[in-house]
Amino acid sequence: MTKKTKNAIEAMESMMSSELVQRARMKAEQEILAIKLGQLRERRGLKQNEVENFSQTSVSRLEKRRDIKISTLVEYLNSLGMGLEIKAYPKDKNVELKEEVLLKT
Repeated sequence: MTKKTKNAIEAMESMMSSELVQRARMKAEQEILAIKLGQLRERRGLKQNEVENFSQTSVSRLEKRRDIKISTLVEYLNSLGMGLEIKAYPKDKNVELKEEVLLKT
């Protein structure tokens, strides 16, 4: 991210409530996930209709979905020959808890 872009984002965020900023960030993360799923499939050299155990329509819907069940994501990634790791970590850096792997497939 360029300095100019970062400054523009910070300026917009300063005019929003913290709740709106948090919702906007969550929505952005959901959109980024959808983009990354499609890119991952493409880097694996697969077209939507070539993903094992999924129809072309279901792959298209999955890659556009904003909320995905973990079990569906695991199955999709498994069909791409990929695994999944989910970690929990403390958001408060002052807490003496360590990052912990919750799921690894």
